[in-house]
Amino acid sequence: MDRIMQRYLSRLTLTVLLAMTATLPLAAGDHIDDIYEMSLDENLMSPEIKNDRQADKIQEFQYDMAVAFKRTNYEVEIMRDDEVIVITIPASQLFNPNDTVLTELGEAQLKPFLRMIKNPGFYKLLLVMHSDNTGSSEYTLNLTRQRVNAIYDWFDENGSVDYVVPYALGETDPIADNNSVENRKRNRRLEIYLVPEQTMLQQAKKGRINMQQKGK
Repeated sequence: MDRIMQRYLSRLTLTVLLAMTATLPLAAGDHIDDIYEMSLDENLMSPEIKNDRQADKIQEFQYDMAVAFKRTNYEVEIMRDDEVIVITIPASQLFNPNDTVLTELGEAQLKPFLRMIKNPGFYKLLLVMHSDNTGSSEYTLNLTRQRVNAIYDWFDENGSVDYVVPYALGETDPIADNNSVENRKRNRRLEIYLVPEQTMLQQAKKGRINMQQKGK
């Protein structure tokens, strides 16, 4: 079963252009909202953090996490009032050209994120795969779909995917003009969004955030 929500979304406009075609199974009671039926923009904006004290604690924690990733040479941004971390990994560090099988280097690049899923409900991970415009739109969408499926399956083999949501965007959201080898390379990328979920919100409400890992 294809697990990818086939939605053409722009991170800038966050506008849904194509309806979802498949969902992932949910464990009973895991989510107030079905995150696998939500668009990328909906998942990026939820859960909403209304309490200022919670927001302050989460922003502080997320900033520290972002700095830690930056120190290990990941490309890092923070969005949504410093509540959501965005980490970008070039597709060349995950896959061979035009291939959909994770390389050993790709597995090594993803390994630090396994700790994020050791405590389901602490983070929601949104996996967003992009390509350049080489080939037809059908080809680029299918390529990103297969690649993000491979990444999702790798997470599934190594931990819980209850809060991991994959998206394939094909060529629809470039960050540079596809007019040079370097720019096309920039557009071929995986974005991983680390979105606070209910466990983090509950800890922030109590005044201390600690990403405990189950099974440790």
